[in-house]
Amino acid sequence: MTDKSIGIDIFDNFYRGKRVLVTGHTGFKGSWLSIWLNELGAEVAGVGLDPSTDRDNFVLGRVGERIKEDIRADIRDGEKMKEIFAEYRPEIVFHLAAQPLVRLSYECPAETYRTNVMGTVNIMEAVRATADVKVGVMITTDKCYENKEQIWGYREDEPMGGYDPYSSSKGAAEIAISSWRRSFFNPEKYAEHGKAIASVRAGNVIGGGDWSLDRIIPDCIRALEAGKPVDIRSPKAIRPWQHVLEPLGGYMLLAAKMWNSPTEYCEGWNFGPRSESISTVWDVASRVIADYGSGSLRDLSDPDALHEAKLLMLDISKAKFRLGWEPRMNIDRTVAMTVDWYKNYRIEEPYDLCLRQISEYTAL
Repeated sequence: MTDKSIGIDIFDNFYRGKRVLVTGHTGFKGSWLSIWLNELGAEVAGVGLDPSTDRDNFVLGRVGERIKEDIRADIRDGEKMKEIFAEYRPEIVFHLAAQPLVRLSYECPAETYRTNVMGTVNIMEAVRATADVKVGVMITTDKCYENKEQIWGYREDEPMGGYDPYSSSKGAAEIAISSWRRSFFNPEKYAEHGKAIASVRAGNVIGGGDWSLDRIIPDCIRALEAGKPVDIRSPKAIRPWQHVLEPLGGYMLLAAKMWNSPTEYCEGWNFGPRSESISTVWDVASRVIADYGSGSLRDLSDPDALHEAKLLMLDISKAKFRLGWEPRMNIDRTVAMTVDWYKNYRIEEPYDLCLRQISEYTAL
């Protein structure tokens, strides 16, 4: 913990001293979660592959040096996962590790399934084999739903599905989570196994430190830093945009509630944005350029391009009424905070920049 972490605890000191394992801690969402947990006093063990670039949030923020354990391992190796769990004896598990890209899933569909489906099964088997684990939060995606491109949001009890290999792999992961929960972590038999398992689904998450390919914010920033126009593949696609801190706050709140009431929350949960934050790719890119202070957009839409959903929204009523969670930021603040990170990561210490933004978020 640092002096800068004062004021970011919105969880009543719950995480201080807890042993928390985060898979995918080297990734975009995982690095932000690891920073937040670390500053709350948790003993964070991260399990993941090497970061994708030398500018990733994990690298620039030197997150691996700051958390308790920084472990390189592949979730596709089930036996290795059990060994790691046995050694570090986590009490809470956040499973974020994944192959997260739609377009890449067309290039390597089998690997996407091995990572997203069997990797999730391996984590649940490691949870099952480790007596210390009390809470498991399995992160999937809003794309896990069978997307009919309807104009209203998907509720947690709607069918799983997915057109492309990425989306369908996450739908399959949700089905596996549901099966393991009923078969091995059934709330009705909590006294026998002592574990609470939930799955969580967020919207299109943006924020500082993401340099992934085929994502609109990194695409914008790379072009802007190079002084080139921003190429937009799907300008009319509508997405539920949210800052990375929004769903992470929801996941952490849910885990705390599951710890205290372990049989009440073992189900799927949506942590999406408010309806007014649902906007087109073109609109968000335009906001990025306005906040950045320079740049231009170029429409490169191709009618023969690989299929990507054009409309997808989440209904967050359940999280709002049962957890007391709701988004804190609108689309303007979400984009502004994201661009602020990219404008300042070379000026401020990136870890401190993340802490500043977490503090700004929790103060809302």
